[in-house]
Amino acid sequence: MTSHIAFQGELGAYGHQACVETRPDHAPLPCATFEDTIEAVRKGDADLGMIAIENSTYGRVADVHSLLPESGLHIVDEAFVRVHVNLLGVQGATVKDVTHAHGHVVILPQCAGFLREHSIRGVVSSDNARAAREVASRGDPTQGALASELAAGIYGLKILARHIEDHARNTTRFVIMARDPDLRRRGRGPMVTAFVFRVRNIPAALYKAMGGFATNGVNMTKLESYMVGGNFTATQFYAEVEGHPDDRSVQLALEELDYFTDHVRLMGVFPAAPRRHERAT
Repeated sequence: MTSHIAFQGELGAYGHQACVETRPDHAPLPCATFEDTIEAVRKGDADLGMIAIENSTYGRVADVHSLLPESGLHIVDEAFVRVHVNLLGVQGATVKDVTHAHGHVVILPQCAGFLREHSIRGVVSSDNARAAREVASRGDPTQGALASELAAGIYGLKILARHIEDHARNTTRFVIMARDPDLRRRGRGPMVTAFVFRVRNIPAALYKAMGGFATNGVNMTKLESYMVGGNFTATQFYAEVEGHPDDRSVQLALEELDYFTDHVRLMGVFPAAPRRHERAT
């Protein structure tokens, strides 16, 4: 029986590329939205979900951090995918022909310098692969798409300009989610523990909650805040720390965190990807 991995976007999207690179044994399942991707895993239509959460140029992917805690899924792995942005056009077109380039709102700022240099106007599309498909169907040499080489091959487009991203190490980080966690898993290298929490309404609660990680020598690699239910007074935090919940230092830090919070939920335990450290060098 074939295993499936769901991703947001159409075939040829960078999420599809992430699936091909990291889970080649799973059949890719395209989904229109992140919500649809999560639901496909929840319902059992897919075994895993590939969710983009941040880009080294653009920053965090909007709304994803607020979706993950309510998804009912668990992070079981992470993947760092090198994002090469290419200008795609119909056969016979050249860069000089292109007046408009279509791409997702996240991709446009990643190649703003190239677009400005060639006087190409960026046009927002719901998905980069969809932009490629629509450019191919129009057959208009003035319209280009900002997408992957994978998309060019799928939709029969010509790569007019390769690797036009502004930053040479442009990378998107994905988390791989499943219905069931595996807290017994240990990677060959460092482990990462992800969780969400809300601090109690007391003075310096966040400062005190974070103190337990410092005093126990636990490295916190990520701390993101976002509103809950559109309420300015209700803030939830998404955090990642190095280590496994069974490690004594992590246990002690989480115990201190629990004292200063009114809600803590473990989101996942997974091996740190090698590229997590490569991109910091």
